[in-house]
Amino acid sequence: MKLVTFQVTTPVGKFARIGALHKESIVDLNMAYTRMLADLGEAQPYRLAAAEVPSSMLEFLQGEITAMNRAREALRYVREKDHSVQGPDGEMIVYALAAVSLLAPVPHPPLLRDFIAFEAHIAATSKKRGQPIPPEWYNAPVYYKGNPLTIIGPEDVLLWPLQTKKLDYELELACVIGRKGRDIPAIKAGDYIAGYTIMNDFSARDIQFQEMACRLGPAKGKDFATALGPCLVTPDEIPDINQVKMVARVNGDVWSEGSFGTIHWSFAQMIEHVSQGETLYPGEVFGSGTVGGGCGLEMDRFLKPDDVVELEIQPIGKLKTRIVKENR
Repeated sequence: MKLVTFQVTTPVGKFARIGALHKESIVDLNMAYTRMLADLGEAQPYRLAAAEVPSSMLEFLQGEITAMNRAREALRYVREKDHSVQGPDGEMIVYALAAVSLLAPVPHPPLLRDFIAFEAHIAATSKKRGQPIPPEWYNAPVYYKGNPLTIIGPEDVLLWPLQTKKLDYELELACVIGRKGRDIPAIKAGDYIAGYTIMNDFSARDIQFQEMACRLGPAKGKDFATALGPCLVTPDEIPDINQVKMVARVNGDVWSEGSFGTIHWSFAQMIEHVSQGETLYPGEVFGSGTVGGGCGLEMDRFLKPDDVVELEIQPIGKLKTRIVKENR
């Protein structure tokens, strides 16, 4: 499945819902499951659907494998129906993509971790500082904790951080945790991945390096925005994650190309490491870190106001962000 969080506008306000992409439309999974239950004779379909396939992505992920299986059943049920199928009280189930807004697939993750897992990237950035790769990097996957409150989605703009003169993108793949777990061995880590999405870890490089010179951070150099989207693709849709190609474009021009297969620390190894003596929860986001050549820093080339950054990783799709500088 390709899971999304989408926003619908109603006479009483805007509401975020969980859905699945199907051709050029979005299936509301909660309402699809409600309709399926009603057709099967369930006496309280709305209540049961709210419990088993919640309309919020985080609550859905907290339902773990049961919620995922129910969602698959609901999607299959709607696919067998006509697109005009409605909820028990006439609610819409199938939406045209153009009729809704896509939000980040996990708009409010409980925790955001971003690793530096590609050897080519850390080699390039270390060389710029006149240093070798720290030998400790080879001992365990390292990461920083980002700001889960500043997640933006595929249709959001990025407001230029006023304090920076060196705004940069980072071409990354992210996995989202789908099961609660602790002390997870790498061989079983795949069972804890709900899916994959594209991640752009926007960075204010001048601020970042000023902070990190003090042996802390990054903080303000990263905290202003992280983009996720456009969807969360379940692992069964990607037979071999190491074959995934990664591309970054700025204003339509290719700036970066890479392959996820060049990663040194796998998601399984990250999960094993982080879960040692620590509980992971559904909805947590693990960023891979920048693929080799996947940022402007490596090229001494930075973003400008009004630039449009597009990251593409198939079969997930494209994550596009426009940079806006306000007069403040």
